[in-house]
Amino acid sequence: MHSVFDKGAPPACPNAFNMAAHVLRHAQDKSDKVALSVLSENDPEDWTYGALESAVLGAGTGLLDAGLQPGQRVLMRLGNSVHFPIAFLACIAVGLIPVPTSSQLTTSEVDGMVTSLKPAAILQDPSVQTTSITLTKTLTINNLISFYGLSSATYELGNPNRPAYIVYTSGTSGRPRAVVHAHRAISARQMMFEDWYALKPSDRLLHAGAFNWTFTLGTGLMDPWTIGATALIPAPNTSPTALVDLLHRHQATLFAAAPGVYRKMLDTPDDPALTKLHDSLRHGLCAGEKLSTPMRQRWSKATGTPLFEAFGMSECSTFISSNPTSQSPNGALGQPQQGRRVAIVDENGPVPLGAPGTIAVHKTDPGLMLGYLDAPEDTAERFKGDWFLTGDLGTMDAAGFITYMGRADDMMNAGGFRVSPLEVESALLSHPQIKGIAVTDVEIKPDTRVIAAFYTADHDLVAHDLKAFAAQRLARYKQPRLFTRLDTLPTNANGKLNRRALRANFKATT
Repeated sequence: MHSVFDKGAPPACPNAFNMAAHVLRHAQDKSDKVALSVLSENDPEDWTYGALESAVLGAGTGLLDAGLQPGQRVLMRLGNSVHFPIAFLACIAVGLIPVPTSSQLTTSEVDGMVTSLKPAAILQDPSVQTTSITLTKTLTINNLISFYGLSSATYELGNPNRPAYIVYTSGTSGRPRAVVHAHRAISARQMMFEDWYALKPSDRLLHAGAFNWTFTLGTGLMDPWTIGATALIPAPNTSPTALVDLLHRHQATLFAAAPGVYRKMLDTPDDPALTKLHDSLRHGLCAGEKLSTPMRQRWSKATGTPLFEAFGMSECSTFISSNPTSQSPNGALGQPQQGRRVAIVDENGPVPLGAPGTIAVHKTDPGLMLGYLDAPEDTAERFKGDWFLTGDLGTMDAAGFITYMGRADDMMNAGGFRVSPLEVESALLSHPQIKGIAVTDVEIKPDTRVIAAFYTADHDLVAHDLKAFAAQRLARYKQPRLFTRLDTLPTNANGKLNRRALRANFKATT
């Protein structure tokens, strides 16, 4: 049998559709319910569903009054505040195409985006670096806030396959690419409600990320709003160690974060609040990078609640996950969600069950991008027949459970063998004195590469002992030749492990 898992038809969108209207569909029947609480040490800043929709549609009116027209692009240079999702939904509501971007981008990086996007306007927070290129229209954060009191715009309804928003990703190319998504993409997220979250209207979902991260925008905000639940977001600069108290004090029922956040929360010594989380918390949700088995076990032991991870990418909504009714075998990501069709492929198509290959999504998935902006050749390169190639490697078993093997560009070559860094990291993380680990291959001399392990610990560990530990758990060709202790492991702006930086730093210091 081949590695293809078909889990039924996806939900259909009506012919006249608007993504923002879908997200805020409960604003009328739940007008007084709290849609969002921004949490701090003091009283939370609450937004009801009625107030949220009023701000979104008022902002929509203001954007149109400023001379913008449906179909035009709006570059978002906003910081970590509630105004970020309001602006995003306001644009979509009136047919504009928002382009959310990281507040950490430099001026030169923004210049490159402006050159390719040709936005009609920029929404600008003065505290965030902007472009040096003169635009005909710049609206400040104060302009945006002043729009909230205007009369409500009307949702622009249309073909669900028309462009709704654009996000940037580096993908496997190492250069930013503009990913165009359709209004229909929000309907694909419904497939996560049962097959990842077990999300209910009564839930209070706390997401640890910033407002201006797309993981937060989808999982932390739009998904709970779509079902009529309450979103909880920590105020800016909230430390991971403070999240335990916020979860307990605000009675969160679901918690979403990247693995690095869970790690920092667990490293807080003897926090008694961890053991109380199960009073309200049903489970945690994890995405952004692979969750290790030891981390999952540590969280479960400390809190009495399970962790369920999911896999997705900028080009497609999260489509593989574990959930309370479908526990994954040890180390597996999970199964394709209801309505998804997923395969493991090579250059000839789907591979046999158990064989490694590229994780691929069927081209009909509603969460799949429309394409890369003005880059038809780049778009075509990501498709193989009926399949979109994610660039991530995995295997599939007979029940459809997929085991992740890392990015294609993270795979290591050791003596001619292809080795997944995740497999090596998982084995070494069971060492009692290792707190964090990252593994990659490094060049020690021309044409000679070896596997190197970079770890965090309280002190330097004896390399001989570490090699003996690895030898008991890994085949010879998978064992690291070098072990180096670091104070911290390098991550990107979203907290994901950055193995490329490890390789670059190794070259710089050898």
